[in-house]
Amino acid sequence: MTAATPEPAPLGAVGAPFEVLIERGKIREFAAAMQSESEAYQGPEAIIPPTFLTTATQWAPPGARVNVGFDRKRLLHGEQEYVFHGPLPRVGDVLIAQERMAERFSKPGKRGGDMHFAVVVTEFRSPAGELVAEAHGTFIQTAPKNPTPEEAPRD
Repeated sequence: MTAATPEPAPLGAVGAPFEVLIERGKIREFAAAMQSESEAYQGPEAIIPPTFLTTATQWAPPGARVNVGFDRKRLLHGEQEYVFHGPLPRVGDVLIAQERMAERFSKPGKRGGDMHFAVVVTEFRSPAGELVAEAHGTFIQTAPKNPTPEEAPRD
């Protein structure tokens, strides 16, 4: 018996908030993976590299993330943007992350069929509720290679 596939999150749906602890070792590992030797990412006062927040999903408990509802075999990560509303988070900071389904749209693919898009915004707040940062991720589901009659382009 297989579990039912969860329904795609509707526009405006939010996931459950989850805690993200900014750890010194994780900042250092991320910086090393980026091949950065910047001192800003080292030591007890290290700040995060701007794209570090992409790792936040590693802390999300089951069910906390919004479901884009796309077939993983046809899923592309189209774009990622980070907006900071103050200084970059640093070692020891605790952020509360929460995802929101911000946008859904479709457009014709260059090779036929429709491409479907979902934009998920993750807000990162301080424990006091202050907005620290936002991550805007665009996910794309490409058209199927062999569309079913329902998915096939119409005249």
